[in-house]
Amino acid sequence: MKKDIILCGVGGQGILSVATIIGEAATKANINLKQAEVHGMSQRGGDVQSNLRLSTDTIYSDLIQKGGADLIISMEPMEALRYLPYLAKDGVIVTSNKPFVNIPNYPDEQALFDELNSLPNKVVMLDIEAAAKEAGSARSANVVLLGMAAKYIGIISTEALRNAVATIFARKGEAVVEANLKAFDMGKE
Repeated sequence: MKKDIILCGVGGQGILSVATIIGEAATKANINLKQAEVHGMSQRGGDVQSNLRLSTDTIYSDLIQKGGADLIISMEPMEALRYLPYLAKDGVIVTSNKPFVNIPNYPDEQALFDELNSLPNKVVMLDIEAAAKEAGSARSANVVLLGMAAKYIGIISTEALRNAVATIFARKGEAVVEANLKAFDMGKE
């Protein structure tokens, strides 16, 4: 069993935290893991992505080939489209429906949604920022997104991912853990 995931977004949105949570869950479940990160100009709001490969068998490369990703988890709709060439024919996209407009020539929002909605792939979208605020922590939008993607990750149980959220945020205190668990649960729903 294997799962190849591309995590993507814009610098500062928490993509690498999501990768850390998935990595923690995979390690505890004795799932083999390889990860490659591209930070780009993350400090300036640039593209950030991570290839995350999970398998019950040995993994020889940390990079996902074009057409090989089972899942794209994106903090931002344009970034989901940027990595579309890597998505498998039966792959799934889980993305925020809230654009992060940080460049002057950002595409028209409706054109983005039209393109995402016209794909033959399953596309799951949600305003993760609004859900995070409702959960009590505006900074937990990335964890809402992880909750949305949990059932599509498959190789790791949703409960194992939820437990990894608690482990990763434990050093920040109980209130932060609870807010992130609530965010995860909202995304899952």
